[in-house]
Amino acid sequence: MRAVLRQAAALLETIKFQHSVFALPFAMTAALLALRDFPLPGRVIAEKLLWIVVAMVAARSAAMAFNRFVDSDIDAQNPRTAGWALPSGRVSKGFTAGFVAASAALFVLAASRLNPLCLKLSPLALAVVMGYSYTKRLTPLSHLALGAALGIAPAAAWIAIRGSLDPGILLLSASVVLWTAGFDIIYSCQDVDFDRTHGLHSIPARLGIAPGLLVSRVFHAGMVAFLAAAWQQLELGWLALAGVAAVAALLVYEQSLVRADDLSRVNAAFFAVNGWVSLLFFGFWAADILPSWRIH
Repeated sequence: MRAVLRQAAALLETIKFQHSVFALPFAMTAALLALRDFPLPGRVIAEKLLWIVVAMVAARSAAMAFNRFVDSDIDAQNPRTAGWALPSGRVSKGFTAGFVAASAALFVLAASRLNPLCLKLSPLALAVVMGYSYTKRLTPLSHLALGAALGIAPAAAWIAIRGSLDPGILLLSASVVLWTAGFDIIYSCQDVDFDRTHGLHSIPARLGIAPGLLVSRVFHAGMVAFLAAAWQQLELGWLALAGVAAVAALLVYEQSLVRADDLSRVNAAFFAVNGWVSLLFFGFWAADILPSWRIH
């Protein structure tokens, strides 16, 4: 049992379980928006939100563990990642495969508790979030594939509540796609030489670090534009608009931390700032949305 717990702890650290916070606040924001002018009993609301959280965490855990499983041989050759749990042998491939299967099963269970459409779409959602793991072998646009994996979160949460889609939520999903792609480009700058040597693809590996960072900035500017469009489409108030401004300021700060000739603060830009982006966004938008709720 101790050995199992050690492997579980090492795997959770490798997949950065605590960073489920990246996409979860956007999903919860979409859920709150879906519940606006859609009154449900308080008990039903609590159950829906609980199962959305379970589904989000389970899907991310399955996707990240699958990524580590698929990339374990590549990670073993990269000095930056060779000490991670799978390449170093602290976690076995068999344990990781079991973790992926259990997380995927939990996701399907959560989808089944939300509504029939969520259950029907659950295999497609798993294919999107897990399929990203192969895209770096195929295209420098893999950053957008990762963006899509996180970007489906708001749309999925809306479907979980309403059983349908809304143009405003698709705008919110698009903003998450560009946000994720932008910060993934920053993160991939660390591995430009390794990726080129091993035939892996990324925008910095294809274009160079400086042009890659420029693309990242364009993506982040696009995120802010889509957030502003979602704010207008969803007819939100000044608090939500202040949230858009807060996100824009944080993204400017994130971009300022990284230069082509200085990647020493990539981890601060990637992990710390992006956590604050999602949390502050949720705080401002939730404060705007909740007063308009009606509960049976």
